[in-house]
Amino acid sequence: MTVKQSSRLQESNGLRSAFGNIRDFVDRVANSSPARLALIVYAAVILVFAGLLSLPLAAADGQVTPLHDAVFTAVSAVCVTGLTVVSTAAHWTLFGQAVILLGIFIGGLGTLTLASMLALMVSKRLGVRGKLIAQQAMSNAGRLGEVGTLLRIVITTSVLIEVALALMLIPRFIILGESFAQAVWHGIFYSISAFNNAGFTPHSDGLVPYEEDLWILVPLMLGVFLGSLGFPVVMVLLERGWRFSKWNLHTKLTIQVSLILLVAGTVGWGALEWTNTDTIGGLTDGDKLIHAVFASVMMRSGGFNLVDQNAMEQTSMLLTDALMFAGGGSASTAGGIKVTTIAIVFLAIAAEARGNRDVTVHGRTVPEGAMRVAISVIVMGATFVALAAGALLALSGESLDRVLFEVISAFATVGLSTNLSAELPPEGKYVLCILMFAGRVGTITLASALALRERRQLYHFPEERPIIG
Repeated sequence: MTVKQSSRLQESNGLRSAFGNIRDFVDRVANSSPARLALIVYAAVILVFAGLLSLPLAAADGQVTPLHDAVFTAVSAVCVTGLTVVSTAAHWTLFGQAVILLGIFIGGLGTLTLASMLALMVSKRLGVRGKLIAQQAMSNAGRLGEVGTLLRIVITTSVLIEVALALMLIPRFIILGESFAQAVWHGIFYSISAFNNAGFTPHSDGLVPYEEDLWILVPLMLGVFLGSLGFPVVMVLLERGWRFSKWNLHTKLTIQVSLILLVAGTVGWGALEWTNTDTIGGLTDGDKLIHAVFASVMMRSGGFNLVDQNAMEQTSMLLTDALMFAGGGSASTAGGIKVTTIAIVFLAIAAEARGNRDVTVHGRTVPEGAMRVAISVIVMGATFVALAAGALLALSGESLDRVLFEVISAFATVGLSTNLSAELPPEGKYVLCILMFAGRVGTITLASALALRERRQLYHFPEERPIIG
């Protein structure tokens, strides 16, 4: 054996050993704490994309983008938020925009889905616990042995919906005078950004030029709404059609509450802004209605906007805060505390008011464990928002309404902005980065991942009821 062959053999063995170590680590973490693996994967993906966006190749001026701006953009893309500190169209080159778009697509698949895919790619298998977590990420939409198939269906469904949206948008951009290549790029960018509820726009002036163009606005609203329902709901609809009686409880609650919030947001926002000349006051009644519907769809995680958020009435900003915090469906590309969380809490309140021991809906009883999780999600979400708002108030000195709006938008991964993100010092941008990460990963997943170990209590203390209320 020659020296060169010996050297190659040593390199090959070294690579095998390194890959083996990675595989063992992924296996160990996936089977002991899949939630922790999800956090590690998401953080690693963000770091990779932040590094790519820091390259001179990614910036239009050929300079290295400051680290805090690159990290913020990477977090916003991978966490499908849409908050920006630099202009997506003006600051980034085609390469930089492509990196952002890839980050949106990968991030839109979800934390636990990504962790499951990594475990499958590296170790070629998922442990039983890993399968249970992956199945839970899709709201138990299938049997345990079908998790690999479900992951493929999630990716395939995402791509097909995004292709369909792009095919709706591309002809319109061509008609509006864009070149074929530019129209294709913008159609693909908007379709991925819309379905993943990201809210990034490749145009320097955003969607304002298309504020009355239903050929552009309708596909975007459709993509955002479908994305906000979640993969489990989309899969049930594809499998069982629009027969309400055949849907599972999760699908029924998600669609019902989503439609209620959509109508409430349309009526509320439209009524509050109807005479505001700085937003929609000077438009025709038909255009006002279009704006109201569009705003309602986007407030719960879409992030696209047609009006200046700073010009809205204070009451409209408060309504937007509430709808952003509510968010979309579980296991979806939307953020917030999720519509099923809201449904369970209101059902529990109604049951308590009626004096019922059980919380029931559509012929099913909601387990007590689900109610504890719902309360935990709301309290943890509110705590994150309160702590971040306090930090930004101290760092920026801005008014509470602007700070609260930006903080809730970051936590709920919405992307609507009063432009406060771009005005913040680097420390403030990192606060929003942490908030976006926590909001996308999910409070329950985050708590599970940070827990040192899982405890199972083998004893039960005597019960004693404190005075409540």
